[in-house]
Order: sequence, then C-alpha cells, then structure tokens
Amino acid sequence: MPDARPFFTLQQAFRLDGELALITGGATGLGRAMAHALVEAGAQVVLVGRRRDQLEKAAQELGPNAGYATHDVANTAHAPALVEDVRARYGAVTILVNNAGNHFKKTVEETEEGEFRHLLDTHVTGAYALTKAIVPSMVERGHGHILFTASMASFFGLSKVFAYSTAKSAYLGMVRSLAVDLSPKGIRVNAIAPGFIETEISRKAMEGDPARKHRVLSRTPMGRFGVPEDVGWAAVYLSSPAARFVNGVVLPVDGGVLIGF
Repeated sequence: MPDARPFFTLQQAFRLDGELALITGGATGLGRAMAHALVEAGAQVVLVGRRRDQLEKAAQELGPNAGYATHDVANTAHAPALVEDVRARYGAVTILVNNAGNHFKKTVEETEEGEFRHLLDTHVTGAYALTKAIVPSMVERGHGHILFTASMASFFGLSKVFAYSTAKSAYLGMVRSLAVDLSPKGIRVNAIAPGFIETEISRKAMEGDPARKHRVLSRTPMGRFGVPEDVGWAAVYLSSPAARFVNGVVLPVDGGVLIGF
C-alpha cells in the first residue's frame, strides 16, 4: 500500500527537534562527536560517563541543550536508577547511544578471566542493562532509536584484541535481534562501525608506529583517516526521520576498509 504521509522537506528529514539522546562515553572521542552532531540537528543530549569533570566540561561546551549524568556502565544494577534520574531531570530518552567502551590489547594467552569479564561487562552487559531500562518508556511512546558503536573488529580479525573483538562482535547479534523484537513497537535499532578515525589517542599511536600507519592507510581505499565528525553525522542520519525505514543495519563509516583488498 502506498505511503500516504507527506514527503519530508530536506530540513525535516534530518532534524531531531524534540528528541532526547542519552550517550554513554559521551564526554570524549566519538561519543563527544556524536553529541555535537545531534545537538546541531536539534536534539537535547545527556552525556553519561564516570568522570564528572569531563562530563561537565563537555556539556558546557555543547551549550544549553546538553546535560550530563555520572554512571559506570559496568555497574549494571545502577542502570534503572540512572534512567529514572535522567527522566526526572531532562525527560524521557528517545535515542540511546550505546557507545561506552574501553580498548584492551592482549592475546588470549595473556588475557585473565577477570579482564575478559570486565571488558564484556563494559561493552556488552552494560549496553544490555541500559537498553533494558530504557525500552519500556520507548515502547510506551511507540517511538525510539537505539544505536550501538560497533567496530572494524566486529567484522575481521585484528591481532591482540581477542576480548575487544569478542565484545564488538556481540553487538552485531544484539542489533539484529533487538531490531526484530522492537521495531514492531516503533523502536528502530542500528549500529555504526567506525573505521580508522583520527582521534588524539589514535594520532599518538600512529606517530609512534609509522609501519602501522602505512598498513592502515594502504588498506583504506580513500587513502586517509576519518574524523570524529564523520561518525557524528552518521549518527544523526540513522536517528533522523530520513532513516525511518532503516532498521537492523550496521553502517560502516570506514573510507571503504571493509570492501577494500
């Protein structure tokens, strides 16, 4: 049956006015870039992380449409309280960005069980707990978008990141299953898989390892690094009315790494 709804104007298609986005790991790096882009598109954002000083500074820089709440995503028992605190202070969350994570570089032989469990708690169990806590209010409104930050490690093997690759690969299953279960209730679920993005951390790593930098650029068809803003605007698109029929996808923002040879 043809869609009888009016065609969006260009501005309407990509605006997020009236949306409230909770972004874990939102004070720095890719989370900060997504927060900036979402605010530019009209959304209100709540930055979530462990360090109050970073959160407060980032929120002030983003302006009046940004707030923050301290929370360790690995403390899953606190997730419902966080969601209730955010609701009381800012309103109901309509966009959840599961972005918080930590990098961990060890082989399987070097990885202790406690380290493995902590990384899974941060990436996977933490995202599960927040998603579970927020979904009921989205279902009640019949509207919401849940976005995960996946990785190139979700798709191919990278040396010495066994635990990190395991966690990021789990996101693919979460996205697909959640999309099937939640989209009939008005909630879309998607992910972004950033490629090699130039951040302060990656810049320092590449400066000290020219061979690695050459290896990364040689397998990126566009021949350059991305910037955090590239991920930010992808988050806006996937959360916007323009993507209202985009559900259960993992969008690579990688300069072509996944299709390169």
